[in-house]
Amino acid sequence: MNLHRKLLQRQAEGRPIRVALIGAGKFGAMYLAQVPRTPGVHLVAIADLHPEAACRNLERVGWDPARVQAASLDAALADGRSTWMTDDWQAVVRHPAVDVVVECTGHPIAAVDHCLEAFAHGKHVVNVTVEADAFCGPLLARRAEEAGVVYSLAFGDQPAMICELVDWARTCGFPVVAAGRGHKWLPHFSQSTPETVWGHYGLTPEQAQRGGLNPKMFNSFLDGSKPSIECTAVANATGLAVPSDGLLYPPASVEDIPFVTRPRAEGGVLERKGMVEVISSLETDGRVIPYDIRMGVWVTVEGETDYIRHCFEEYKAHTDPSGRYFTLYKRWHLIGLEVGLSVASVALRGEPTGVATGWRADVVATAKRDLAVGERLDGEGGYTVWGKLLPASTSRRIGGLPLGLAHDVTVVRPVRQGQSLTWADVAIDTGTRAYALRREMEGLFEPADTPLATATAAAAA
Repeated sequence: MNLHRKLLQRQAEGRPIRVALIGAGKFGAMYLAQVPRTPGVHLVAIADLHPEAACRNLERVGWDPARVQAASLDAALADGRSTWMTDDWQAVVRHPAVDVVVECTGHPIAAVDHCLEAFAHGKHVVNVTVEADAFCGPLLARRAEEAGVVYSLAFGDQPAMICELVDWARTCGFPVVAAGRGHKWLPHFSQSTPETVWGHYGLTPEQAQRGGLNPKMFNSFLDGSKPSIECTAVANATGLAVPSDGLLYPPASVEDIPFVTRPRAEGGVLERKGMVEVISSLETDGRVIPYDIRMGVWVTVEGETDYIRHCFEEYKAHTDPSGRYFTLYKRWHLIGLEVGLSVASVALRGEPTGVATGWRADVVATAKRDLAVGERLDGEGGYTVWGKLLPASTSRRIGGLPLGLAHDVTVVRPVRQGQSLTWADVAIDTGTRAYALRREMEGLFEPADTPLATATAAAAA
């Protein structure tokens, strides 16, 4: 509750947090919009494959062009307020003066390289590229711990915000029944492509072009890949379990969340207590639900005693009809505008805003249509595959191909629409650090499908 005071103190002492950003696209630009307004932070470098485009983004968010005229990182440090723009990410992460690296490329294979190199040079990492965390986050977290640095999910993105709600609940003594985010969902969206995304998403092509929005990236949200990725990160960080055969997307208004996020035996949709789930903002017939949670996050907790349930009633907390289950929510998230909270937390407190603690969930590439031998997979949000959330034990048993590694790989045997792909279905580049880290993680981590709260209670008994 005192991060801002600590930032002001660092500013007064002339010791700002020295931050480097890798990737200045849409998410990165949103963070850049806030940096000049944040005390105690000096963005010393921006690394981007296309510096000219990154500079245009800076102009779009209101930066003075003079602030990115530093000829080197050392020059930016000497100046005390300017930023070095470069396409050399290695020079950035290896510089001894950088405290925190914000990985914001959205490219999961590259993100693994960036994270590992940053750890090796003593940098904390805020990883916006949650796609990388989804397929090897537990081992990234271990590598950071071994290096004596902090690895964190990015606040403003929904996984870290869900982790915050789960932590609030458990710190207050509430058992977490379910937690997750909202989404606009109908089952056929899983076959959506970059050509169909804007009609389903609710934007015109003109609006998308004006905002510089990437259709493939936005389609990864719409087709269910991103919700699965984010729920994987949440499950691996919080110990919550995942549905046995993918997300259910029950439709519900905010008022109905505590009603649907109950165990099936009590009238809800959950297989058991202690799970992640995603709430749809559309009824099954496509009707828009009033007062939805599409852009928000939520946690449902249980009042275990009559006294607690009476408190819910006395203070007008909205519960399910039994009065046992209560949902706390944030209806909106501000994405990159909120990343500064993670930067301050890792640098000033040494605490992540969400980090994997085990391997409980996975996102497996699943065919959008029948795939023939010789076709090339184009990864999340594309034309060939979408990401399905599965328990880690299921993914290991079937040899599931992680969605984050399903980019530019060749299909070597036919795959039916709706079928989850395996390692044996593709020819993959085994020479990347990302592939090596994933395979190493499979050998080091035993999948854990029991919800953390259940496991803790069993241990106590």
